[in-house]
Amino acid sequence: MRYWGILEVVSPISQSFLRPVFVMSRLNDRAYQILRKALNKKPCRDAADRVRQNIVAKRLEKMNLSFGAYATYDEIKNAVTDIYPDFDKKALKQASQVNHPPGLLSALKWAMLLAVGGVGFIYIANLPYPMIRRPVAKAAPLLLLPSFMQMDYSYREAIALTEQADQLVNQATSAADLELGTEKVTKAQRHLDKLPVWFLDYYPKAYCTFFSCTWRFTYDEFKAARQQVARMEAKLFQENNAQTALNEALSALEAAKQGHQQATTANEKSTAIAQWQAAIDRLNQVPANTLAQRSAQIQLEAAQRDFQAVVGTTAGSQRTGSLLDGAKAFALQAAQLSQNPPHNAATWEQVVQLWDESISRLENISVDNPGYAEAQMKLAEYRSNLAQARIRLANERNSAEALDRAKGLVSEWQSLAAANPRDPRLVSLIQNILNQLDKVEPGTTATAEAERIKQSANQAFARLKR
Repeated sequence: MRYWGILEVVSPISQSFLRPVFVMSRLNDRAYQILRKALNKKPCRDAADRVRQNIVAKRLEKMNLSFGAYATYDEIKNAVTDIYPDFDKKALKQASQVNHPPGLLSALKWAMLLAVGGVGFIYIANLPYPMIRRPVAKAAPLLLLPSFMQMDYSYREAIALTEQADQLVNQATSAADLELGTEKVTKAQRHLDKLPVWFLDYYPKAYCTFFSCTWRFTYDEFKAARQQVARMEAKLFQENNAQTALNEALSALEAAKQGHQQATTANEKSTAIAQWQAAIDRLNQVPANTLAQRSAQIQLEAAQRDFQAVVGTTAGSQRTGSLLDGAKAFALQAAQLSQNPPHNAATWEQVVQLWDESISRLENISVDNPGYAEAQMKLAEYRSNLAQARIRLANERNSAEALDRAKGLVSEWQSLAAANPRDPRLVSLIQNILNQLDKVEPGTTATAEAERIKQSANQAFARLKR
């Protein structure tokens, strides 16, 4: 079966490539081969036989090479039986059977092959290579219509997406804007990549003239769009880094807050406060001129406010704790020093000073401090202890003075008794001695000696009464 394509001539370049449309030969190849095989079996004993065989062969070849309606059985038979009446009838019938138009499936197959071939040719013609497109554009520019349509679509999409991305990236108000801007930038870059750079130097003007379009996308405009997209890609990279830094700082800040809330000792609280301050410093280090930095400033104000409140409370607690601890330390020293009385006046003076020092620390704890209530309870206790210490100090001093006066009177009594044992003044002196000894308070350092002197005075007083 032989098919010839005849292409409608639309340009010089098209003539050198294809020839379309199906045209049928009157005797197809299969039928021709069957008849030639049967003809070759005929004996050629002499020149006359060879002449007859050549005549029939030329008839069959002419029918095979000519185009038109398919030859019928009678036409085929007439072409050979006038010379070979005894020609193989079986071969004639077989040739007639195969010499017919192709079936539907065969026609579809060839139509599909031609369609695929046409699409393939158009695809090759539209490849973005100047050595292919230039001769096609000169001879048959209509074949380049698919690529022109694709470039026009890519150009319009690139411009629209670049404008949208510019608004979303450079005027972002939230992370969602940046996320959508990233998507727009990626699509804009994809459409820009579909625009062949070499084409912008050669064909935009001719293209627009041929199709009466308004596309004036020059190489400079293409370069500016690429640069704008590149800048937005760089900005998005910076924004992503800044957002990562912000998220890490916020995570550290939240962890420090929880650590401070869960801390039970002063060291744990100090560690949490240090981590809190470090997280605030990280918020200050978020890259400037980014959306994350603007968000960080808002977070920073709240973090610093909370930090100051907590640190102030913690500092107050620590100061209160220090004052309470100091007061308790002085109170402990005072209590230890006052144990196992009696003590002399100097010792009681020191005890009074220790209680005074302890009380002065408690008085420095203000009402707004967390330990104020405890300080007030201790203050009442320590003031009571101070009052008792002062009483003991006064008793010690008074008793010592009374004892000293009594001793002076004893010396005077002894001198007078030595001069005159019956001197009437001795009785009044003893009475004065007893009066002074009665002023000695119990539990003082003078008590024991005063009791001994009192006992001797009472005995002397009894002797004088006899």
